Amino acid sequence: MVMKSSSRGQRFEPRPLSSLRARVDRLLLLLPDQLHRVYLSASGLDRSTDAVLQVELIEDFTHVPSHQQRTALFLSAMRHFAVEIERAGWRSVYLRLEDRRNDGSLRTQLKRACDRLSPRQLVVFRPGDFRTFQALEETAESLGVELELLEDPHFLVEPAEFEDWAAGRKTLVMDHFYRRMRRRLGVLLTDEGKPEGGAWNFDSDNRKSLGKQAPQAPPRFRCKPDAVTRQVLELVEQRFRGAPGQLVGFAWPVTRSQAVRALRHFIRYGLASFGDYQDAMKSGEPWLFHSLLSPALNLKLLDPRECVEKALEAYREGAAPLNSVEGFIRQIIGWREFIRGVYWRESPSYSGRNHFKETGRLPEFYWTGETELKCAEQALDQVLEHGYGHHIQRLMVTGNLALVAGVDPSEISDWYLGMYVDALDWVTLPNTLGMVMYADGGVVGSKPYAASGRYIDRMSDYCGDCRFDPSVRTGERACPVTTFYWDFLDRNRDLLQEVPRMSFSMRNLERLSRAELEGIRSQAMSLRRRWGMES
Repeated sequence: MVMKSSSRGQRFEPRPLSSLRARVDRLLLLLPDQLHRVYLSASGLDRSTDAVLQVELIEDFTHVPSHQQRTALFLSAMRHFAVEIERAGWRSVYLRLEDRRNDGSLRTQLKRACDRLSPRQLVVFRPGDFRTFQALEETAESLGVELELLEDPHFLVEPAEFEDWAAGRKTLVMDHFYRRMRRRLGVLLTDEGKPEGGAWNFDSDNRKSLGKQAPQAPPRFRCKPDAVTRQVLELVEQRFRGAPGQLVGFAWPVTRSQAVRALRHFIRYGLASFGDYQDAMKSGEPWLFHSLLSPALNLKLLDPRECVEKALEAYREGAAPLNSVEGFIRQIIGWREFIRGVYWRESPSYSGRNHFKETGRLPEFYWTGETELKCAEQALDQVLEHGYGHHIQRLMVTGNLALVAGVDPSEISDWYLGMYVDALDWVTLPNTLGMVMYADGGVVGSKPYAASGRYIDRMSDYCGDCRFDPSVRTGERACPVTTFYWDFLDRNRDLLQEVPRMSFSMRNLERLSRAELEGIRSQAMSLRRRWGMES
């Protein structure tokens, strides 16, 4: 791997496959989200006899329409790590999209590498996509190469361990899993083994809206594109012209050192207020007090253990309150590990589930942001511009709207996978199909997180500048979110009555007259036609 100078600075020019003259014993395939030196050490590779392979595949960014910044982030981070690998003294091969013989097929590119290097064994760490997992098994068999599948050292819980925990349980409750992780890791526990502060979570303290007393949100941590990233941005602009989103303002961390600085920035400037306002939303404020670390974590530029430790240090030093620190840590050792466990336990059938049997097409404005509905406009414009939305926007705006409107779960799941820069199948599918859409019938969530426009009004300032009234169900001023919410309860009445945590909502539904329900159904049908949702 070399960095060649040009009129615009250094450019990424990897060594060709032909540069490795001798055969290798073991060939380690590093996938696009495995960009940490821990994979090199955990693989057991011998520098003198083994080699590392990285491959850019167009199918990774086209099997669902991928946001331009997502594509750029993955490619730039991969190329930076390739340079790091070589500088560390490893024999390595890197196949770029620009390579004439790169047809975008994993099988073809692995065959090229294996034909040239004749490895005895192909080594791969468990991928984050079941599709890739299957492709690797099939390809290795077809090539007659032994495949060694290693567990991913980045994660705290292996799929087999999660299965042991889940086996025999009627329901999988994240909070139970989280408490187990706290005890196992000794995180936020007293000397007696009790939870710090007397409670396992402080969600009740983490639901403040952004009132006048809220502190000023810190500026976003930004990374200026270097020569390698600029080269990638040029490539994406040319090769993925027409893909959703935009590249202007790209500033995500693409190296380990940048990611560490981003973590430091959040701990210093964002963590203290993260807890209080993690569910808040405000017009024109995409970042607020959120960490923005999920892209770096999911590319493995950061390790979850160091994120937890830095948050604990802030708590011990009195720099951040318990509700913020606990809430941040819960996302990492609780929810993140839980979601991955569910993904591998439920695959491959998980992606096809559709509990409510919804068939609606995703409205076109999810791709354009052009809608009169201010909450959707704010959240979607933000995604299109930055490839980002914080968790409550994903769950209660873009997700809730898709749920109550009756969008096919596969359509919204594919949209989430392609449009967010931190998206990988293992994290996106259970969060979207399970948590957002309740399409798994309660594997991930204990209830559908359905809400009317009144929730959005309470947690944001979006509704103040909207022509719709979140408290109105029907008529010209009716909020579409509110109309769809009551229609969702009505059309799924039989299934929702079986969900204990929906009893309050269902009792409220029973209070509506037949005439009110007919008006809601009619308005919901009209909205679906207007939004082009009918298949």
